[in-house]
Amino acid sequence: MARIVSIGSATQYIYLIDHDDLKPTTIGKEAIFGKVLVGSEVDIDRLLYSVGGGGINSAISFARYGHETILMTNIARDAAGDAILRALDREEIDSSYVEFSSSKTTGTSIVLLDSKSGERTILACRGISEKFNNFTVQDLDKIQPDWLYVTTLYGDLATTLAFFEKANVMGTKIMFNPGARELNYPRELLRLMKYVDVLILNKAEASKLVPGATLAELLYHLNGYAPIVIITDGMMGGIAGNREAKETYRFGIYEDIKVRDVTGAGDAFGSGFLAAYADGKSFRKSLIFASANSTAVVSKIGANTGILTSDEDLHPMMIQKFNLKEDLC
Repeated sequence: MARIVSIGSATQYIYLIDHDDLKPTTIGKEAIFGKVLVGSEVDIDRLLYSVGGGGINSAISFARYGHETILMTNIARDAAGDAILRALDREEIDSSYVEFSSSKTTGTSIVLLDSKSGERTILACRGISEKFNNFTVQDLDKIQPDWLYVTTLYGDLATTLAFFEKANVMGTKIMFNPGARELNYPRELLRLMKYVDVLILNKAEASKLVPGATLAELLYHLNGYAPIVIITDGMMGGIAGNREAKETYRFGIYEDIKVRDVTGAGDAFGSGFLAAYADGKSFRKSLIFASANSTAVVSKIGANTGILTSDEDLHPMMIQKFNLKEDLC
């Protein structure tokens, strides 16, 4: 097993779950939760409290797999922060490097979830989870991690660069899952890729960084920046390339199931891949575990409720090795 540091947000989620009042309604090309009227009182079927955010979702994946897991995040000393600390204790995640704020609240999101369709809208109050420049790279000297897993730091590329440079000097490997704020600076983001061992994006995100209309084209260009690249495409599966091993795969979804909640699906895929890969599993087997982990998460309500353990008995799925250069010809 490996020692993995997860850096990213930790948020309390409050789910408002209903089977009819939150039913999506289409207006033109947009879909809205159309049955909630201004000034009305709506009876909700169920209320659920949970935790999530890119940092904690990923940390839970690593811990459940059996890795020694450390989370670096920001919370406040409030009820939401207490809920996050209890979750870290339950999952046996090291919270020694969690920072506390007295100026802002812990990030909190209200999730409006239609229990019939699985569609949801999130009302996010990010609070202290917008801030990451208080993190100290010297903490890595104390931790001595094998891997650094970095999700969005809300566009703070200076802090991201500092941790990447420190990890590079230490010989710590890096997996990076940038978010929307980072993708607003494509040139700066691409300059960071020289430090990255594994990059994961979805198709829309990849299209913001490099040219390409197809997954194969996007992978070809991104593999020039990072040795391992994974591009997901929702229900269409995705594509992944390992430049050094000269392995490229197309993969489908693990199972065609009823989706109950898509919150945390991307985090489950990325962290599921690293959980298996850092344990010495092959590139192919790590992709299968990633897909299974993501499928398990969307089958339950909550951003990390369904996360798998390392002893899961996985069944075969559609995954095909191919030659990327030949595919592009």
